Amino acid sequence: MILDRVDVAKLGRAVGLKGEMRLHLLSDFPEQFKKGARFRVSDRELEIEYYNHKRGVVKFLGIDTPEEAKKLTNKILTSTLEETRKSCSLEEGEYFWFDIIGCDLVEEGKKLGRVEDIRRYPSCDYLLVKSSEDLVKDGFAKTFLVPFMDRFIAGVDLKRSMIVAKGAMDILRAS
Repeated sequence: MILDRVDVAKLGRAVGLKGEMRLHLLSDFPEQFKKGARFRVSDRELEIEYYNHKRGVVKFLGIDTPEEAKKLTNKILTSTLEETRKSCSLEEGEYFWFDIIGCDLVEEGKKLGRVEDIRRYPSCDYLLVKSSEDLVKDGFAKTFLVPFMDRFIAGVDLKRSMIVAKGAMDILRAS
């Protein structure tokens, strides 16, 4: 799965008389929504005039009436991977989802599968892993979930597109 854009927010209903809209974040990085930041909605580029994070309201340049704003309701704002990397800072041990998706999950030198998606649950994020074909042939589940936490993840090597797991085979056996 190769991505060139990442979903960062969903536009909600129009609020106010000047084209303001609700902004529902799909990102863990609210700092990217600042004056002058540019995002895409379908084939259109939008530039933020202002964003009130406490109220969850955004105003885009050129969207000046509720009628214009309503045309954007339920649309998804996207950003490029490059712009996301520039505008969002990660702490040690944190990764962008788009870097994790597509990595091989390996335990004790054996490939268990490939990360297809990430599921967010209240307790933690889970890697949705598509099992290796040889494991599926041996009767294991086609997909399984691995918690993205230190107990199950020994390391991440983005240069090699590999996540080293511990205890993931036990999860697969129980799936």
